[in-house]
Amino acid sequence: MLDRIHLLAAVTVLGVLEQAYFFLQVIYARRAFGISPPKISGPPEFERIFRAQVNSSEYFPIFLALLWQAGLFFHQGLAAALGLLYLYTRYCYFMGYRASSSKRLTPIYLSTGVLWILLAASALGILHFFLSHYVELNVLHLLTA
Repeated sequence: MLDRIHLLAAVTVLGVLEQAYFFLQVIYARRAFGISPPKISGPPEFERIFRAQVNSSEYFPIFLALLWQAGLFFHQGLAAALGLLYLYTRYCYFMGYRASSSKRLTPIYLSTGVLWILLAASALGILHFFLSHYVELNVLHLLTA
């Protein structure tokens, strides 16, 4: 069983570490700009860092669900590779947004594209499972026969 999830688990841990890094960046920005919680407004530099972290946190559960579904039902290696690509684009998004709100656009489009691919892989994998398990129709077998 663990050989079917070890790559997914590794990408999940990297994702959690990335989220922790983003959280720390907000803490450092709060200290640098003298903004105590629960305040969320301040200089544009702080607000960009804060928004980048919040936006990344909002998408993280969606990413995790799609990563694991695609990995379990479609292909672990592909899902893990897409997961690494997603984490990289999210890092680029964070760093771009930190510098300028316009520099967040390309990475956010790329990360959203990765999520759509993970969604498609998840849906195809789950559909294949249902068809083969409940209807006894193995689409992959039909295509290769």
